[in-house]
Amino acid sequence: MNEIDVFVGNNCVISPEIYELWLKGYTAPEAARIQQNKVALKVYGANFEDLFSDIVDYYRIFTGLEEMLKTPPRLSHQLVYQFDPDTLHMLIQKYYSFDAPLIREIFGHKLNSRSRKDLDDLSEETDIPVRNCRRQFDNAKRFFKTVEELSGRLVDNIQTLFCLSEELAKAYAAIVFITNNRFETGKKKLSYLSFEDFAVCANYMISNWSYSSEECQNHEDMDVDMDRDFLLDLREFKVLMEREYAEEHRSLMIRTLQPVMREKVLTEMDANFRSVSKTIINIASGLNHSKESRDIFIDVLEKLIEPWQQLSLTMQDAMYFLNAFKETALQLDIFRSSPKLVKVWERYMMTFNPLVLQMYPK
Repeated sequence: MNEIDVFVGNNCVISPEIYELWLKGYTAPEAARIQQNKVALKVYGANFEDLFSDIVDYYRIFTGLEEMLKTPPRLSHQLVYQFDPDTLHMLIQKYYSFDAPLIREIFGHKLNSRSRKDLDDLSEETDIPVRNCRRQFDNAKRFFKTVEELSGRLVDNIQTLFCLSEELAKAYAAIVFITNNRFETGKKKLSYLSFEDFAVCANYMISNWSYSSEECQNHEDMDVDMDRDFLLDLREFKVLMEREYAEEHRSLMIRTLQPVMREKVLTEMDANFRSVSKTIINIASGLNHSKESRDIFIDVLEKLIEPWQQLSLTMQDAMYFLNAFKETALQLDIFRSSPKLVKVWERYMMTFNPLVLQMYPK
């Protein structure tokens, strides 16, 4: 009597390629035609019908998984499909992946049914299948609705509730934060900025201006909002516009910049110091008003970057100026006598400076 070893397993094997085609919005026949050009069917003794049947089976699995993918922790506990940890990770990360150019057009707008109706037009503009556009829009909306009322760090909440990598969680945190605060991102002048530019700026704001900042006294509030007490404290910077402090600040700035800045640019910055200082301080105090805070990106561009470009300031010149502006202000008596004001100033400039540089045309 012959003995044989038998192994029985029920792990569900997923083809990442077919999964991506499903996520991109291709129908099963479309996916089969795409794969037909990639796979040498004759080598495997198969034909198009076999390939199509295989893809239909995959699509059936993906459709069954989709409801669970909307609440990823369920995937770890369900018993219908058995996945190894790597496959589980892949399924979730790819489901919540997105096309940056599409999200660049979506965020900043209300994530409602009216915006969803515009996806047909966006599909044509971006050449992304409309089913894929809807998946990405619905994912962004799901994140927003799930975390908008939660206390605690936004990135941590997203990672916990959706099992995402830190990098992807930060990207969605940026989407939620920009959408919640209704920042203007759609003006034609801002079209040179990519999704990644806005995401970097938003994550600086979340780290330093929201309730999750280390300097915030109330970490229990919602992280999608900016820290209201901090915004109120920003109004105290207006004292820097008083002639006494403005003149001393200008003198300190010029001395600091002399070794690193071209003479012509230094002369221009000397002549325009009061105007630039007023702009930076007014943007700070305006963050307390929702209408003004929404325009922070357009204000930085029109009131700071464009005038600097007209003066032929390079990004490095801007970096020198902003760093010196931040550090020399701390030498003024008004700061030396107020530790609280120092903290507020550093908290503001810690985000404002990299925000300006991120926006500076490359």
